[in-house]
Amino acid sequence: MSEVLRLSAPAKLNLMLHVTGRRDDGYHLLETVFQFIDLCDRLEFRLGDDSRIRREPGGTPIAAADDILVRAASLLQARYEVRQGVSITVEKRIPIGGGLGGGSSDAATCLLALNRLWGLGLALDELAATGLEIGADVPVFVRGRAAWASGIGEQLQSIELDEPVYVVIDPGVAVSTAQIFAAQELTRNCDPLTIRAFLRGSGTNVCEPVVRNRYPEVGAAIDWLGRYGDARMSGSGACVFTVFDSLELAEEVKSRVPKKWTGFVARAMNRNPVHRQLGLQE
Repeated sequence: MSEVLRLSAPAKLNLMLHVTGRRDDGYHLLETVFQFIDLCDRLEFRLGDDSRIRREPGGTPIAAADDILVRAASLLQARYEVRQGVSITVEKRIPIGGGLGGGSSDAATCLLALNRLWGLGLALDELAATGLEIGADVPVFVRGRAAWASGIGEQLQSIELDEPVYVVIDPGVAVSTAQIFAAQELTRNCDPLTIRAFLRGSGTNVCEPVVRNRYPEVGAAIDWLGRYGDARMSGSGACVFTVFDSLELAEEVKSRVPKKWTGFVARAMNRNPVHRQLGLQE
């Protein structure tokens, strides 16, 4: 019987997001804080009888040819000359285009899973470097810890944060990250922030006003959730979130979310559960 791995790929929140400059190649220099939440895609990896990489139909609206997860598997297979294939099944639960990193998390989970199934024995540093070629957010999921990130998001410093309950709202619009970062009005000259200053309450999301102007539904969701706390947008949008003191209160607010949007109650996590599921050492 083929070996099978079933893993839960978590979403992330950007608790703040500053742009401090721009490189000559056009990439923006960022400061952000990543924290995982227990809203997860469910992935299954089954070793194949041939060398093909298959993503089984159903479970996600993303075409296999466009799926970052398939690209991750193909890159790993080619780089390390792996002759064995894999069959991948996806149950997509993280909103697509919502700034919660679902695609990056799936890709990172794929790298971690295939490192195990194919017996590659690669260190996390090597997997994270491969992940960076796929997307700037992939390394944080590979490394598996809540992190202060700088550079283009790949320079990571582990950070210990409270693990509260969040209400997350998906306004149902897919925000174009490229469009937001190309916007003339985006603030690109934030002064560098320190971790200490962030922990004391400093830091905003500079993408938020740009998204508000271009996607009014996101602004409406921020305003609605802002009645209950400090509502913020994750990444370049569109999902918004705020923290609650108790699960009961969070569930109560979620029950009030207008029907046109989708609400989630999620617990913050400082560790990627995939690491625990694979028995990776702390």
